[in-house]
Amino acid sequence: MSTERIKIGQIGVCHEHASGKILSLKKMPEIFDIVGVVNDRETSSAARFAGDDLSPYEGLKFVTEEELFHTPGLRAVMVETPNLELVPAAIRCLEHRLPVHMDKPGGEDLALFAGMRNGFAERGLPFQMGYMFRGNPAIQWCVKAVRRGWLGDILEAQADMNHDYGGEAYQEYLGRFGGGIMFNLGCHLIDVIVAMLGAPRKIAPFLKNVPGDPETVRNNCLAVLEYPHAAVTLRAHSRAVGGLDRRRLKICGTKGMVELCPLERFDGQALTMCLTLRDGNEEYTAGTHLLDFGIIRDRYEAQLREFAEIIRGNTPDIYGYEHDYLVQKALLAASGYAKWNE
Repeated sequence: MSTERIKIGQIGVCHEHASGKILSLKKMPEIFDIVGVVNDRETSSAARFAGDDLSPYEGLKFVTEEELFHTPGLRAVMVETPNLELVPAAIRCLEHRLPVHMDKPGGEDLALFAGMRNGFAERGLPFQMGYMFRGNPAIQWCVKAVRRGWLGDILEAQADMNHDYGGEAYQEYLGRFGGGIMFNLGCHLIDVIVAMLGAPRKIAPFLKNVPGDPETVRNNCLAVLEYPHAAVTLRAHSRAVGGLDRRRLKICGTKGMVELCPLERFDGQALTMCLTLRDGNEEYTAGTHLLDFGIIRDRYEAQLREFAEIIRGNTPDIYGYEHDYLVQKALLAASGYAKWNE
C-alpha cells in the first residue's frame, strides 16, 4: 500500500472554497506536499466572490500555471478558479495527464463538461468533483439508508442551502450567473439527491429574486425534481435570517424518515440527526433514534483524504463519469439553462 506524500498544486485562489481547501491540505502534511499555488486574481475574467485574502497561503510558493505543470514529481492539481473557469482549467490539467480535484459547479456548458469529464475517465485519471457533502458522514448515511431501503419507498425529500452571508456584493455576484444561487449552491444538493434516487423524470426550476433586489439577481430559487412516487424540493436563497445554521435535509419514506439540521457544524458540537423507523432493520430498532456522528472539525478533510487514496490506488472511486454527468445535466435543468431531457 502506497504511503508516499503526494505532490499537489492548486490553480486558483478565487473560488469561494479555495482558501478552505488550501487550509485543509495544510492540515495533512503527512499526505500532501503543496508544491505551488497559481494566483489567478489578475488573470481571471469570470465572476468571483473570493481571493482577496491571501493569508491562508502564507508559507506557500506562488507559481505560474506552466511552472506548476512542470514541477518535478507533480501528481495532482486542485482547481479552484472562479466557477466559469473551472472546466477550462481542468482541461489543461487533463492535457498534462494530471489527476484533478475540481470545485463546483461544472460550468454552464454541458457538452464542455461532458468532454472534460469523459477525458479523465478514458485515460483512467482520478477526477473528483468538489461537492462538499460527499465527505459529510450524516448525509452519506442518508444516501446509504435510501439505497438499502431502510426508509422504504421514498415519498418526499426537502433540502435547502439558504444563508444570509455576503451582503450586497454577494447578490451582485449571483446576478452574474443565469442560474443564480441554484446554480452556485443547489449543485451540492442535486449531487446528493442523484446519488440517492438516480435520474428524475422531470425537473422544474423556479428562479426568483428576493423583493427589493434586481430581477436579474436570482437569489430566491426553488427546483422540483419529480420521481415516480416522490417529489424532491430544493431551495436556496441568500436573504434567510440565520439561514446558514438552519440548512436542513428531510427525507420521508413508507418505512421511516430522517431529518438533519443543520447540515454541517464545526463549532465543537457533535453533528446529530433524527431517525424514525416504523420497523427495525439489521442495524436499528423501530422507533426514534438520535444518530451522533461526532465532532466534525473540517469540511473538506474526509474528501481530500479519499482523493489521496484514489491517486495512490488504495481505494476505488465510487463516483464515475455517469454520475457526474447526470448531476451536471440535472443542475443545468434545475438552474434554468436547459429543459430536462431536452
